[in-house]
Amino acid sequence: MDYEQLNEKTLIVTREPLAGTSLSNLLRLLVQNRFNIDGRYVPRILYATTVSSLLTPLRLKEIVQFDKAIKKTEIPHHPLFILGHWRSGTTYLHNLLSRDDFLGYFSTFHVVLPHLFLGNKALIKSFTASSLPIKRPMDDVPMGPEFPQEDEFALAAVSPYSGNHGLCFPRNVAYYNRFIFMDDVPQQIKDEWKERYRYLIQKETLYRKGKRLVLKNPANTARAQLLLEMFPEAKFIHIYRNPYHVYLSMMKLLLNIVPFMCVQKPPNIAEVEQRVLQVYKRMYMKYLEEKTAIPKENLVEVRYEEFIRHPHEQLNHIYTALHLHGFKESEKKFSEYIASQEHVKKQKYFLDELVKEKIYEEWKFAFTAFHYKK
Repeated sequence: MDYEQLNEKTLIVTREPLAGTSLSNLLRLLVQNRFNIDGRYVPRILYATTVSSLLTPLRLKEIVQFDKAIKKTEIPHHPLFILGHWRSGTTYLHNLLSRDDFLGYFSTFHVVLPHLFLGNKALIKSFTASSLPIKRPMDDVPMGPEFPQEDEFALAAVSPYSGNHGLCFPRNVAYYNRFIFMDDVPQQIKDEWKERYRYLIQKETLYRKGKRLVLKNPANTARAQLLLEMFPEAKFIHIYRNPYHVYLSMMKLLLNIVPFMCVQKPPNIAEVEQRVLQVYKRMYMKYLEEKTAIPKENLVEVRYEEFIRHPHEQLNHIYTALHLHGFKESEKKFSEYIASQEHVKKQKYFLDELVKEKIYEEWKFAFTAFHYKK
């Protein structure tokens, strides 16, 4: 197991997510990392700095035009949060729920350039589309500027406190992983994080004309208590998957995308494996503790394997359990999307016994909690 085309991807600069961040946020990140950029990745930082600088006047224009309206925007329906570790089916569920016209969501071009999507839609949508592959590099899932997307990318563009930055600055990954969990950071950082996140949600709510937002963000799986402090009436869907498959799929994801995003030399594979084991363990120990604070009527848990086999029935169960309206009205669109995904290639995984034993040893509690066999 090794990074996929690490050398070949070095000169690909247009997939660098730092290009979408504000210039002030980019400078904060560079200071956090003491401007420690590997020579081979200097073109990426130059590209990111150039794009961010060129977009600064548009960002300022958007602030002048919309800041007051955003801050005045009420959130009439607290969000519907999709929780679940990366590679657990959160994207499929998010894409499916986005077919409900009563729900809003962050699209790809909204999270790539969250400072600009209210006043510069045509320009920014074109820029985003030009930098996206047709399909995600780690699987067979289509991509596009209007597709629903993970809001952690928007947070990373407006704040230095995001676990996503560990993909760009892998030497500092332990520091950035703290912001996945948010339980060992100063209150000042938590308050800033909340303020930035709420502002983004207000902005998207304004754009979606008051619809309830369905937000997919795997890192939020470890932030249930924090989210309840912000949105006590929020609803939650937790989707979970066989831990063996999560591990292998997560490794494939990281070995594929880090070469596109890093501006420092990636860690060796043994370090990546250990990080995957540690983050999953800490995330789910925290989730299992904090989910007890979620009112029972606001949480539904879904087994990935059952959702894939019977998506229509499982979706109906979600709407019923959470008392959401819109299932009947959107049933045709749900069925059309389910049918459109039948061609998507399912990944096959093979585990040797040593790796299998290592995973089980670290994640035994999760096998027990989610009723998976060794």
